[in-house]
Amino acid sequence: MTTPLEPIADIGGAAQPLLDVKGLTKHFPIGGGLFAEKKIVRAVDDVSFQVGKGETVGIVGESGCGKSTTARLLMHLMERNSGEILFDGQLVGATFSLRELRRGMQMVFQDSYASLNPRLTIEDSIAFGPKVHGISDKAARELARDLLTKVGLRPEVFANRYPHEVSGGQRQRVNIARALALKPRLVILDEAVSALDKSVEAQVLNLLTDLKRDLGLTYLFISHDLNVVRYISDRVLVMYLGQVVELGPVDAVYDGPAHPYTRALLAAMPAMDPDERTMTPPISGDPPNPIDPPSGCRFHTRCPFAEEVCSKVVPALSPVDESGHLAACHQVIPGSGHSRAPVLEAA
Repeated sequence: MTTPLEPIADIGGAAQPLLDVKGLTKHFPIGGGLFAEKKIVRAVDDVSFQVGKGETVGIVGESGCGKSTTARLLMHLMERNSGEILFDGQLVGATFSLRELRRGMQMVFQDSYASLNPRLTIEDSIAFGPKVHGISDKAARELARDLLTKVGLRPEVFANRYPHEVSGGQRQRVNIARALALKPRLVILDEAVSALDKSVEAQVLNLLTDLKRDLGLTYLFISHDLNVVRYISDRVLVMYLGQVVELGPVDAVYDGPAHPYTRALLAAMPAMDPDERTMTPPISGDPPNPIDPPSGCRFHTRCPFAEEVCSKVVPALSPVDESGHLAACHQVIPGSGHSRAPVLEAA
């Protein structure tokens, strides 16, 4: 059994993904009764992706697209309906226990204040997890103070303070230190910088970059801020209505978005240059009801390029080029039946 003082060992080597998600699905039942029909909200619907060791994968999309639900499913904070989660090749819940998962994967939440126990000092909050996993009180407190130093907070000043006595940026640094206390290999950051002002946000992003380099971390970075995602990510995953619609290297996706939804998201990014500001909405209408999503491609009701095939056939994630850039759009699938699709080459 892995000792609490050591990181969980690397089993499969650099070529094996640290996180491998297959068919992850979460449906929330709502309504129902004596006469009413029971319905379900399709929050996450058959999501699959991989996160390589040492990389940062960003997840973007509109509010309600399933980003945070996916994070909570990965952390087992809620029960999934179906799908498999493999951590370094080991099936979570079978060959890899939830206790080991809690050590190998940690999460930093958006609300820095609600994430901390107001009755515990900062030092106690950071030391709590290691003590649960068997480290002595003295060693846990030493670790907490060391981590405070790593995240840029002087232990002699901040260790005995309570969460309400520090600023939002400092609290988020505390949350990052607490997440690192069990020496995880993967850290999920769910809108971890979105509540901070821009100057503090930049400091925290630089801190995350330094920690990744120094500690060999892997990040899953969830955000609605596309500029932040491009700055910190190696690859980006775009979600729409509970499904993955585009995935690929961050520069490939940002410079050549293949899915109309991704193009609309990028077109909506604010620009400082008045000549480049968007004057017309890049996307119209509200997202469809996740209780009764559209058939075929779920984006076809808002897509300017929608054709008959889009409403009838669900597009699979398909290669856009040889860089690993994938998109779930009939326009990139050869022979899909869409007028803009590439011609299917003869065998």
